Amino acid sequence: MSSTTSSLGGVPGVITSEELALTAGHLASLQLSSGQIPWFDGGHSDPWNHVEVAMALTISGYEPEARAAYRWLEATQLGDGSWFNYYVGDRVKDTRLDTNVCAYVAAGLYHYVLATGDVDFARELWPVVERALEFVLRWQLADGTIRWSLDAQGRPESYALLTGSSSIFHALCCGVALAERLDLSKPEWELAAGRLGHAVAHHPGAFAPKNEFAMDWYYPIFSGALRDGAGEKRIDAGWERHVMDGLGVRCVSTNDWVTAAETAECVLALDALGFTTKALDLFSYTRLHRRDDGAYWTGIAYPDRVTFPDRETTSYTAAAVLLAADALSSSSHAAGIFRHDELPSPLDLAEPGCPLR
Repeated sequence: MSSTTSSLGGVPGVITSEELALTAGHLASLQLSSGQIPWFDGGHSDPWNHVEVAMALTISGYEPEARAAYRWLEATQLGDGSWFNYYVGDRVKDTRLDTNVCAYVAAGLYHYVLATGDVDFARELWPVVERALEFVLRWQLADGTIRWSLDAQGRPESYALLTGSSSIFHALCCGVALAERLDLSKPEWELAAGRLGHAVAHHPGAFAPKNEFAMDWYYPIFSGALRDGAGEKRIDAGWERHVMDGLGVRCVSTNDWVTAAETAECVLALDALGFTTKALDLFSYTRLHRRDDGAYWTGIAYPDRVTFPDRETTSYTAAAVLLAADALSSSSHAAGIFRHDELPSPLDLAEPGCPLR
């Protein structure tokens, strides 16, 4: 491992820089020699969460490990630009192709450039991003949404998911920004993002109903598709249903099961809206999931206060906490990526016949 010192400055009253360094070291210790980062020791990995951990490593002083993570994506990318859903070591566990999972490399690599200024590495990996987003955009529908996946037989699902499409919107915006950083141009991605962002912001009925999931609540804000007053209205409307006071964000509104990853991501959504005090309060609840070794329990079920899944810690959970800490402390040059400070203003492109035109 290349570093034991975090570059993150800590969040006063919540977590210290030394504690963040311990968490970053835990994440680095999970990385396999191939560069792949599993959910936990001996567990599977998926490209989306793999990228999230790479982002956390980047801002924590583990740049070689982050580059190795992106090299793993380069080595395992399929000919059509996609990746399989789950891997265990060098074995494929799930052959579904999830469009959101495939798109996130664009967000990760742009985040890497913002944090490090290493444009040369980004230029080397650019073909990976280009192939991935081109694969994803093959599945954009007439209403601007994007089919969520292809099954093991390569058959596309007929519907889109709000969380997945929101994340793809953010990835497309990052892809456009990365292209500009490399003196390239991808106007077709910008147009596709404009159509997708309009659907996310204005046509929730275009997506399969998953309203009970917290991610469907905050991801339109987290992704930057909903901003300002519209974002504030959405946060207020779902707060009581999705947040357990003093504990964190329910993964699913129908169960009193709080997950630290959803809590940390919701912190990023609040930070994007400028709700700093509310974000800090919510971030403090992640300490309930923190272990002495710097890892984080995936979830805690109430009122019994038992870990669920039983004694499971996950790399993506710890990574989400590090990214939230970076946003709140503005420690790295990439701290504003989820505030959308470093992204071009998105287009809002309504489809023909849209009543909002």
